[in-house]
Amino acid sequence: MGLVYANLTLSNARDASLAPLITKALVDTGTLHLCIPEHVVMQLSLEELERREVTLADGAKHIVPYVGPIKVQFGNRSCYTGAMMLGDDVLLGTIPMEDMDLVVRPSMQDVVANPQSPNIPASIAKSMIDKTPSDKS
Repeated sequence: MGLVYANLTLSNARDASLAPLITKALVDTGTLHLCIPEHVVMQLSLEELERREVTLADGAKHIVPYVGPIKVQFGNRSCYTGAMMLGDDVLLGTIPMEDMDLVVRPSMQDVVANPQSPNIPASIAKSMIDKTPSDKS
């Protein structure tokens, strides 16, 4: 499998007067968050919300700014999230992909809306509480 990229539109969720940024993001199912470089943070005037410790692929740990809120759009899907300010390129992790109900197709080297829910993103939100009465005899 080669590298998979997705075309994203990123925008400042608090300031609609700023033009969105159209970018090509590397899709990484081993990464949790959206990661964006400093120049994207600056272009979108994103606020530093806090600092977070991240572990890179080589095991090195770094403290990086967590910025946002940022609106991420892919086709007919969108989500609102924060992003790690990290690296030189936009990296799309699993949390925003799950939020938008996107599927990686390794054989096609692309990302698509979930074919089982092509018009509206689907999500799982159900309780795992056991509702059977307990035997207290």
